[in-house]
Amino acid sequence: MFSELTNAIAHFDIPADWIGIRAVKEKNSTRYVRDGLPKANGKSSTVGAMLEVLVNGCLGYAATNSLELSALQSAAQTAYNQALAAREWWIYPFSESTRPKVVGEYNSPFLEPLDAFSPGEINDLLVRICQKLKVDEKIVQTTASASTSEKETWFVSSNGSQVYQKFISLGTHYGAIAQNGATVQQRTNNGPHANCYQGGWELLKQDDLWHQVQQVGEQAIELLTADECPTTRTNLVLAPDQMMLQIHESIGHPLEIDRILGDERNYAGGSFVNKSDFGNLVYGSEKLNITFDPTVSGEFASYGFDDTGAVATREYVIKAGVLQRGLGSLESQARAGIPGVACARACSWNRPAIDRMANLNLEPGNATFNEIIAEIEHGVYMESNRSWSIDDRRYKFQFGCEYAKLIENGKLTKTLRNPNYRATTPEFWHSLTKVGNAANWQMYGTPFCGKGEPNQAITVGHGSPVCLFTNVEVFGGGN
Repeated sequence: MFSELTNAIAHFDIPADWIGIRAVKEKNSTRYVRDGLPKANGKSSTVGAMLEVLVNGCLGYAATNSLELSALQSAAQTAYNQALAAREWWIYPFSESTRPKVVGEYNSPFLEPLDAFSPGEINDLLVRICQKLKVDEKIVQTTASASTSEKETWFVSSNGSQVYQKFISLGTHYGAIAQNGATVQQRTNNGPHANCYQGGWELLKQDDLWHQVQQVGEQAIELLTADECPTTRTNLVLAPDQMMLQIHESIGHPLEIDRILGDERNYAGGSFVNKSDFGNLVYGSEKLNITFDPTVSGEFASYGFDDTGAVATREYVIKAGVLQRGLGSLESQARAGIPGVACARACSWNRPAIDRMANLNLEPGNATFNEIIAEIEHGVYMESNRSWSIDDRRYKFQFGCEYAKLIENGKLTKTLRNPNYRATTPEFWHSLTKVGNAANWQMYGTPFCGKGEPNQAITVGHGSPVCLFTNVEVFGGGN
């Protein structure tokens, strides 16, 4: 593929300062079972290329679903014309330094390839999961699904870049809905589609799979007779599967530099963070250490290079509570004068790369789970996201969870249903008082982070230990 793409650039007859081609081949499958009956068995594939052209400080883009030379030439000409037309409205002149030469390769780790099981074998396993979830007649619905993706990308440029990356990933989900009269409760494995990782079928075949499935069904029944979460201000302990969404919504999105520059306000909102805050803003307590880290093996948004070829490195975005750098590509860093990361990413060949969070992780502290709970006189422990709401500046939020336990005198006691909490982003992260250790650090991922016009749904990963927040408003309500 490299020789064909490099040859194409050599044949382009356009006076551009720089030309890049990002070719993508992708295969996906989805299997979905409800109440033990297969409901969806789908496969899809796509192939194409994005052409990027730099002319007199302006970038132009065009995509094609053909990798033939004539199609690539036509797309390059369209991108060139677009860059010329953009000069009248440009806001910042770019140079070739925003696209440095890079050569390298990245491959996802895996043990069992995605073709190791037939569709029938996968469906049989999902059917067994649904059957195992139905622990009681009050379970009125069970679901189980598995999605796979195999994606290859080739990036070449007129200044000699050659990057190959292959991503193999698996996402699984299962859950049960229980009902007793007017009371309806749902329990899933870690919330909506959080179990997404890079790797093969070994990710689903965990030793404790059937124990986890049984527990999900039993906890759905348990919630039917649980007490309502109290309305109070108290200590709040969040499990890693809820910390995933907390980090995503109240740290990830507000630190995207294109939002701060105003690029996203028309579609997805802006940010309460200003350019002058970097290096100065105390975002949270000194316990808050957040890294952008696409180098974590197996995490859902790991990669070696972003989609413009920038080398992915581990960087602190918040260190000891202080905001260090933003989530912005080389272009956004140049525009804003803010240090960023290698995060120019596109969902497929037919979208240009934009600023996207990838793996954004809360670094572990030194407290065990038991040590965190033991020091709490009164509080609530919550797991697994159920609902979320946050304003367009990423400042005020309200989140709901599936499952909770009351904490009394250093012990987990009664199960609570319909647990929710709300705060403002600065208030919340300043209330972080204890961070779990590496033993309770867990990572999760999702393929459904949406952003951009036209929309791009992209993969993200978030890792965190259990965390304790003080004086947080919690409340019940809702089925």
